[in-house]
This record gives sequence, C-alpha cells and structure tokens, in this order.
Amino acid sequence: MSEAETILRIAARGDGITASGRHVPGTAPGDLVNADGSVIPGPHRIDPTCRHFGSCGGCELQQCDDAALADFVRERVVHAMASQGLEAGHVAPAHLSPPLSRRRAVLHAVNGGGRPLIGFRERGSHRTVDLQQCAVLLPELFAVVVASRALLARRQGKYAAEISLSATDQGADLAIKGLTMEGLVQTEAMLDFARATGLARLTIDQGFGPETVWEPEPVTVTLSGVPVNFPPGAFLQATADGERVLAEAARSWLGDCATIADLFAGLGTFSYALAGSSKVLAAEAARDAHLACKAAAGAARLPVHALHRDLFRNPLQPDELDRFSAILLDPPRAGAREQIACIAQSRVGRVVYISCNPSSWVRDAKLLAEAGFALEEVRPVGQFRWTTHVELASLFLRKG
Repeated sequence: MSEAETILRIAARGDGITASGRHVPGTAPGDLVNADGSVIPGPHRIDPTCRHFGSCGGCELQQCDDAALADFVRERVVHAMASQGLEAGHVAPAHLSPPLSRRRAVLHAVNGGGRPLIGFRERGSHRTVDLQQCAVLLPELFAVVVASRALLARRQGKYAAEISLSATDQGADLAIKGLTMEGLVQTEAMLDFARATGLARLTIDQGFGPETVWEPEPVTVTLSGVPVNFPPGAFLQATADGERVLAEAARSWLGDCATIADLFAGLGTFSYALAGSSKVLAAEAARDAHLACKAAAGAARLPVHALHRDLFRNPLQPDELDRFSAILLDPPRAGAREQIACIAQSRVGRVVYISCNPSSWVRDAKLLAEAGFALEEVRPVGQFRWTTHVELASLFLRKG
C-alpha cells in the first residue's frame, strides 16, 4: 500500500474505514491515512473535548465533529436495514443529545495505590480511569463523583465498588454496590456525606441486596410532565433531551389513536406522553416500575391502565392485541422476538418500535415486514454522545 487512503465512514465499533476495507481506530471521515499508519486530519476531525479521551472507555468518537457523529448514528441504522434487505419510506437526520446532558451512568471505584480512583473503565481494560472531568455527565452528577472521591479517601484497605448515578427531581440518586459500612463511624460518615452533598437518595449494597440509607423525601422523576416514584435501579432514558425526541416521535405517529398498548412500558415514559386523547395499556414485568407507573397515572388522573406482565414469557397474544388501535414497544437490547411474532399474527395496523439496539431491532423489523408491515419512517437518536451506542424510533404500517 503506497498511497494514502481516505476514511470514508465510521464502522459500527468506532473505527474509521477506507474504500479498501482498512480499519483505522481514532480517525474521522475525510482523514487521510498513510501507508505507515500516520494520519493527516480531514475536515471532520476536531480536538477532543475531554483530557481523558483515548484512555477512558466512556467515549469513543470525540475526534469527530457533529456532522460526522450524526452521519455515523444515521448510517448505523441504514446499514442495519440493508443487512436484512429492508427499506424505509424516510430515514430522518440523526438527533444528537448535547454535551453535559447524561443523567445516568455507572462508574467504578477502586483503591488505587492508597488513593481512590473513580471513573469509567479504561478502553479495552478493567483498569479504572480516575475522572478529573467528564464531557458527557450532567455537572451536578459529576459533582457527586468529586465528593465521593473525598469520602473514599478516608477509607483504608482495598475495595472495588460500582457507583450508579441518576438525576432525579430531588437531586442526585447515588447507589453504591460492593462497599461495606462497618461500625457506627463509617455509617455516620456515609450519612454525613449524603447530607452534605445534598443527595436525593443513597443506596448501599453490601452484598445482601440494595438498602436505602438516606432518602429525606420520596424520590421522583418527571416524565412528560408527570412525577413518578423512581425505584432504585429503575430504567431511565440516558438524557432528558433524548427522551423528549423519542416521545415526540411517538406522539406524532400515534396521537390520533384511540387505544394504545405500551409494551415494556417501564415507569411509563411513553404512556404519559400518549395518554391525552388516547387510552393506554402500560405493560411491564418489573414490579416496582409497574407499581410506580400505576400510582403516577392514578395521581395524574390519566387514562393509563398499568398491567404487571412478563412479555418475554407471556407476550400479549394476537386476540389481546386486536383490541388496540396501535402498539408501542420499547424492549431491552435483546429485542422482543416473541412479542413481535404475536404482533405479526394480529390485526393491528400501526406499530411504533423504540429501540436501543439496531441489530435486534432490524431482526424484529424483518419479521414485521414479512407479516405485511411497511417501514414508513425511522428517526435515529444519539443519546450516548461520542459513543457507538445508537437508539431509534420507527413507525410500521400494515399494508392493505
């Protein structure tokens, strides 16, 4: 290879790829790659925002400008469709959530040579990067990381803990797994830390399951204007911005439907967004999320009926689905093969599928296409900015 090659696009795992199929990590579309591996920056390469980029595994694409990031997110969806021979009536430009907007994250904390290290894993390693800044987390969540480092600095001995952070209406919700509280001194230190940091809630898992040790008032998150009790560890869309875009897509496609089944409803993120002129069934397997959804809908007097049901083991059957004008589903990363099979056999004419995994989504989408559905529109969303993680909203209409 004697001539420089141009990076044409970013592949699914974040490497730049050339026309010859050469994969080059850390490049951006338009970069030139010489035969010796050196890179000449192109028009879409920018200086990384964070000092930890390159070692921290939290971000993979900070070398790309917004145009390249948006193209990557959209192309992930387009290439997934092409792999199954699917076409959409319209694929919208990708929406990117802004920097400093992530409202949930899982970090790691270890005693690194006598001082606490807190951060994401190093790329391709189990080592923890000690974050001194973060370009994706909400500032109020990163402030908790800084305070946690000071708390752990007073601890002796080895530890390896998992730290989960979520932004709620009352402030930061912090859950720590794998850290023990031995004796009154450590217990009081934890409570003083929660009080001084202004935590909404502190949950500790010492190996026997999570235990809430600090919660001055019930913790809630507001979804589509509805305050909902937020159980420890409950699922929350990564950014409020991304949640808004996905909910707007659902409303634009289903706003005229009289009855809607919201499957894998979680806390009711999309149920409340749709429960205006529509009656909504919110089906969810996790009991704490189901109960939170039920209570919130009742308090807000919304036409949402919460159903506790495991849709993997017991999907809604075709005759049950036939009672609804439309179906919305937002399954976990694995997709919803069993539930999609039942939708395919039903007479439902409209399906909105929200997905956080283009690979499982396109597998399910093919089943719908084979059952007579047309993929009318797809809206890609990049909630996890500067990563290869892609989400989307899609609309299927039954032909004929």
